[in-house]
Amino acid sequence: MKLFAHVNAYSVDETIKLLAKYEGTAKLNAGGTDLLGVLKNRILPNYPEVIINIKSIPGLNTIEEDEEGINIGTLTTLADIIASPVIEKNYSLLKEAAGTVASPQIRNIATIGGNLCQDTRCWYYRYPDEVGGMIKCFRKGGKTCPAVSGENQYHAIMGAKKCFAVCPSDTAIALIALGATLTIAGAEGTRTLPVEEFYTPLGSVLNSGEMIAAIYIPKPSSVAGQRFLKFTLRKPIDFAIVSVASIITHDQGVCFDARIVLGAVAPTPVRALKAEEFLKGKELSEEIAAEAAGLAMAEAKPLSKNAYKLEIAKTLVKRLVMGLT
Repeated sequence: MKLFAHVNAYSVDETIKLLAKYEGTAKLNAGGTDLLGVLKNRILPNYPEVIINIKSIPGLNTIEEDEEGINIGTLTTLADIIASPVIEKNYSLLKEAAGTVASPQIRNIATIGGNLCQDTRCWYYRYPDEVGGMIKCFRKGGKTCPAVSGENQYHAIMGAKKCFAVCPSDTAIALIALGATLTIAGAEGTRTLPVEEFYTPLGSVLNSGEMIAAIYIPKPSSVAGQRFLKFTLRKPIDFAIVSVASIITHDQGVCFDARIVLGAVAPTPVRALKAEEFLKGKELSEEIAAEAAGLAMAEAKPLSKNAYKLEIAKTLVKRLVMGLT
């Protein structure tokens, strides 16, 4: 690991000032479950000169509910989210998603903000410098994505053009399904942004001088069914091959609103808009669920070795809809 300076921040304002001071050469560290591996393997084209520890900021690990929704501090651990009776009662979708992340040891230190901001797990992007030198893929300034003609078993099957690495965050798709928004702090103040608009094909809209301060989730309807499904090879610790989150509002088996979000199939989380629209006004059945699953993946264009993900995604969407009937 290369040498770097380490600084503790004690407020959001101080963090923003430090980010401005170091002008793009600093990285924030909370739980460190992703960052430390990145640093050890030297996968970044530009190694950070400074690590700013934000675990020292008080008040960013709280879960506060009012009549309209819930506010979650960015330093709240996944373990605390899972253990929260408030989240279990009204926002169970987020609890389910958080409960599938990695192992208990990691969930004890990994934060919700860090899970949203984690870097992609693509093996070309993550190829350790010490093994044979950094692979300069498109994400690192190269001209092509090696996965297109290479080992692409876990890469994107839809929505990709220049980079086919997938977004690895499970909590992101749950939050998008729940209609959550982010409070983002920067030098010009704070701004709010739907989680759905946070991600880009090469990462996120967060710039080098900003940080996520909190996540707000509006209270779902009491008749809305929430569900999260994830397919992995090793259930306890693996990143998703495909994951699906939904919140479907229905009455006596008839759907009148739906939000379905797909994970690990594209560079960003994907709203299944055609499936959502199709379900509205329909009486939920196996046939309707199967048709909705097909619509959810209608725009999929698998690579040479990952067409199997298409069928897994369809199956998960179908099971998700049927589980709410």
